[in-house]
Amino acid sequence: MVCAMTENNDIPRNEILVGDCIEHMNTLPAESIDMIFADPPYNLQLAGELHRPNNTRVAGVEEDWDKFSDFAHYDDFTRRWLAAAQRILKPTGSIWVIGSYHNIFRVGTALQDLGFWVLNDIVWRKSNPMPNFRGKRFTNAHETMIWCSKSQDAKPTFNYRAMKALNDDVQMRSDWLFPICGGAERLKLDGRKAHPTQKPEGLLHRVILASSNPGDVILDPFFGTGTTGAVAKRLGRDWIGIDRETDYVGIAQDRIDAVETAPDDVTVLTTPDKRNEPRVPFGSVIEQGLLSAGDKLFDIRKRVTAKVNADGSIAVKDVRGSIHQVGASVQNAPSCNGWTFWHIERRGKVVPIDKLRERIRADMAIRKEKADVLPFHGAAE
Repeated sequence: MVCAMTENNDIPRNEILVGDCIEHMNTLPAESIDMIFADPPYNLQLAGELHRPNNTRVAGVEEDWDKFSDFAHYDDFTRRWLAAAQRILKPTGSIWVIGSYHNIFRVGTALQDLGFWVLNDIVWRKSNPMPNFRGKRFTNAHETMIWCSKSQDAKPTFNYRAMKALNDDVQMRSDWLFPICGGAERLKLDGRKAHPTQKPEGLLHRVILASSNPGDVILDPFFGTGTTGAVAKRLGRDWIGIDRETDYVGIAQDRIDAVETAPDDVTVLTTPDKRNEPRVPFGSVIEQGLLSAGDKLFDIRKRVTAKVNADGSIAVKDVRGSIHQVGASVQNAPSCNGWTFWHIERRGKVVPIDKLRERIRADMAIRKEKADVLPFHGAAE
């Protein structure tokens, strides 16, 4: 749905607002947006046409929306739209701004001057960059994304475990490899690129999955052909797009309308986080008979052995305490996750005691599910 103006303080979810992004953001309620992805004008300052070695012309960014009279003009525009974005961002929200060497350093200065807190700079390394046809510089093979929270004290959403799962259970790094947009994904208008700087959906998938949750509202103040909206819809997020170019608006709306709505099953859109699961003390493992007093625990390499006590403590020689305290002591470390450090042997395999905790949690979930289904016959009736 295309909306010409926001007439009240209701958030216009899943709509494209046509017009100036600063004016539209100023109509939105304060602290109403969960995530912002911004691909602002790059202010490329191109001088003359660029041609390939075969003398064919390279179609670059030549649109009026990328033209500014000087750096002061660009800096003023940048600070005004960033200030508007900061006002509407939730304390748990974050903003991503992507740019090239032409503008990203100026944007970074504005972000810090306004009080945003830089969380990461992400390098999008292009697997198929456009070559440097003149041979006078290195091939420009990357763009930079700056990821910020609203302020230093803010608590932004970060789905760490989702990023780790996306990367074969290895911590996600700050250099991301994606091809530039091409093939069937590249939108065309009258046989030409519909937008000169269309971003790949894979890039937005990672950004949105990392820093938002299903049902969150994601704003893109430079909506273009609607990549942010298309990916947000697929991942079960709501979106708001803003763009002043009516040609882009129609293309973006058609594109998003064709995207299949995210499944109702929210579990396929989220990654479980053990920090949100019920707390299980190590003593419960003993109380439920999964371990007994006198059983032995050891580290993965079986260099250290601990004895289990009936009260849920463990002991290594004269050191006695919780699984975490003793684990830290034997490693001479400030802290330790005892659930993953200590192991047992089951059926000839060495497994962490965390498997015992998972079993207890699974039993708790089954009991809760039964309690939710069965009627309560208690004194209150």
